[in-house]
Amino acid sequence: MIIQIDNVLVSAEILTENFCCDISKCKGQCCIEGEAGAPVTLEEIALIEDNLDIVKKDLALEAQLVIASQGVAYTDKDGDLVTSIVNGKDCVFTCYQDISIPNSEKGEHKPDEIVRNCCLCAYEKAYRAGKTNWKKPISCALYPIRESKLSNGLTALVYHRWDVCKDAIKKGNELSLPLYKFLKDPLIERFGEEWYEGLCTAAKELTTQ
Repeated sequence: MIIQIDNVLVSAEILTENFCCDISKCKGQCCIEGEAGAPVTLEEIALIEDNLDIVKKDLALEAQLVIASQGVAYTDKDGDLVTSIVNGKDCVFTCYQDISIPNSEKGEHKPDEIVRNCCLCAYEKAYRAGKTNWKKPISCALYPIRESKLSNGLTALVYHRWDVCKDAIKKGNELSLPLYKFLKDPLIERFGEEWYEGLCTAAKELTTQ
């Protein structure tokens, strides 16, 4: 089923399926698996380049060499602009770090869980540290929702299913957290508050049918 909110066509799965990223399980695999980089706009490429010096020290030497030779982005086989990648899969802006996940979030009185060698976005890491005002490409923030432009001028949003996100589906089911609620902030960033309110209304109507 497809639902239209203004000029955006939304797959009903986005409203009905549960999802919540669980980086303690996947360790950020969506940034290091796949055949192409993350879709980016020309405006985002400018932001990536403007903030490159801030994140460069967190990037692997191999990634820095790729950026030096071909730039921060390239055109993939489908003709889309995407972030440059290393060895045919890893986004050049990945970095690795141990992270601490508070067990209080799980309602447990235990020491925080330390997850070793997680893949993070260097730009989001810098943003969270207050070093930059730009977080990351909107296509990354919206994943597993994928956006495409149709020939009739409309925008289409679909739920992209990927095996590396199986733990996110499990966690989403445990929390009864629909995908559109999990991605509330990036959806508002991309389409606005009023549009998101329309999406919530459509979700309520869908669940009462």
